[in-house]
Amino acid sequence: MQHISTKKMNMSLSFDIENEELPDNGAAAQEENENETTQNEDTSISIEKLEKENQELKDKYLRLFAEFDNYKKRTVKERLDLMRTAAQETILAILPVLDDFDRAKKLADEPGSKEVFSEGANIVYHKLYAVLKNKGLEPMETHLQSFDPEFHEALTEIPAPSEELKGKIIDTIEKGYKLGDKIIRYAKVVVGN
Repeated sequence: MQHISTKKMNMSLSFDIENEELPDNGAAAQEENENETTQNEDTSISIEKLEKENQELKDKYLRLFAEFDNYKKRTVKERLDLMRTAAQETILAILPVLDDFDRAKKLADEPGSKEVFSEGANIVYHKLYAVLKNKGLEPMETHLQSFDPEFHEALTEIPAPSEELKGKIIDTIEKGYKLGDKIIRYAKVVVGN
């Protein structure tokens, strides 16, 4: 009999289990899907945020790199300019000596002059000019050139001896000089009017 009662009990349990309402798996699945969607949205938002931050960092890096590159170029240029013009003050101090040499040579070269420009003085004159030329010093050509206020300083105007000499430089009182591309002394000239 015991055997029968176990059967009855098993049947009643199975009946109870079959009739028992199971929880709705659709609601749990929907809730799980919503959680996954929220997680996906959060993940995509954080990926977009990270991509945006990455792009901003790239832009900052490129700007910083360009700024540093410009700084290096500017520093090199300034250093080269400084080296080119480092001797400018010394050369400016020597220019009056060159002027005296030029006057003495011009006076000695005039016909009938009693002044003599010795061979030794001539060698020193040419050597001094050669050394200064190697340092970048160049005299400006002015004789019979058109007057240009960017290169010449007009001390006076005189009536031009001919029509062709109007607005031209007739005489140079003091030579002008360039050091490289930079004018270190403007030529002082007399202009025909």
